[in-house]
Amino acid sequence: MPRQLERSSIHDETCPRFQEALETVGRRWTGSILMAAVQGARRFGEYRAVIDGISDRLLSQRLKELESEGLIERTVVPTTPVQITYRLSPSGEALLDALQPLVRWSLRRAAENAHTPLGEGGART
Repeated sequence: MPRQLERSSIHDETCPRFQEALETVGRRWTGSILMAAVQGARRFGEYRAVIDGISDRLLSQRLKELESEGLIERTVVPTTPVQITYRLSPSGEALLDALQPLVRWSLRRAAENAHTPLGEGGART
């Protein structure tokens, strides 16, 4: 029996919100930034050190976007020099909890694709 979605149509008022959430999560480097936060990154340099290949400009941009979307909290520590720290907000933590089934699905899919030769069931993705 097919699974029922919470709503009867993908064209109702929930679809744009869901699409927006998917676009946020799917934006380049967002997943890496969220995972770095889970793994304990707090300062800009720590994020930069664990996210191989991201530029300073793009990391700064993504952190600002995630902050404006309420997924990352930015704190200014009034020291000399001033320190800026970042951490997941409760909403960011809830997002990562919600993504756990997708993580499990992707691991299962990767394992299945590793055992499926090309040509049987389509090309690997």
